[in-house]
Amino acid sequence: MSSEVKFEVPSWDQIYEMVLNLAEKIRRDRFCPDVILGISRGGWPPARVMSDLLGNPELANVKVEFYVGIAQVKSEPVITQPVSTSVESKSVLIMDDVADTGESLVLVKDHVKKLGAKDTKIATIYFKPWSKIAPNYYQKETTCWVVFPWERKETVRELVKRCIREKKRFEDAKERLVRGGLDPNLAERFIREVVEEEKV
Repeated sequence: MSSEVKFEVPSWDQIYEMVLNLAEKIRRDRFCPDVILGISRGGWPPARVMSDLLGNPELANVKVEFYVGIAQVKSEPVITQPVSTSVESKSVLIMDDVADTGESLVLVKDHVKKLGAKDTKIATIYFKPWSKIAPNYYQKETTCWVVFPWERKETVRELVKRCIREKKRFEDAKERLVRGGLDPNLAERFIREVVEEEKV
């Protein structure tokens, strides 16, 4: 991971408010999806919240594998679990937490079209300016690596492993996360747990 990667660590409340604002944009646009499709894994939590906010229980998932670490990806994304419900002749809202490279979003949009969806729109909480596709709806543009509430320990685990490989201090990783907004006590706890798990 490049030392230039900066972290942004939004709280649960901040995420909820951003998804709430996305729901308002979607309603103003008069887009009424028949199915809300969350991209695994990061798209599942916001898709579930969107289902609640739009009053739409038709929630489905699709699993895409692409990221192998912080800011590290495979050569191309792969769908490892297809869409979990029929989307033929339906309007589909594809949801993910962030449009980073955009590769997964393009793959899923093409996949859904091939399955016969009549209309597809994409919503993400965050959008990065280098994404190859711009979501129809997004709440915030960033160039940071966003650490969502549902992946905090996972991020700490990756940073600890990186510190071990590169013989760096865990404290440096902690400081960067805390600067990004992670609670210092939570960062310390996760580091302790991961170090114990890795038996360092």
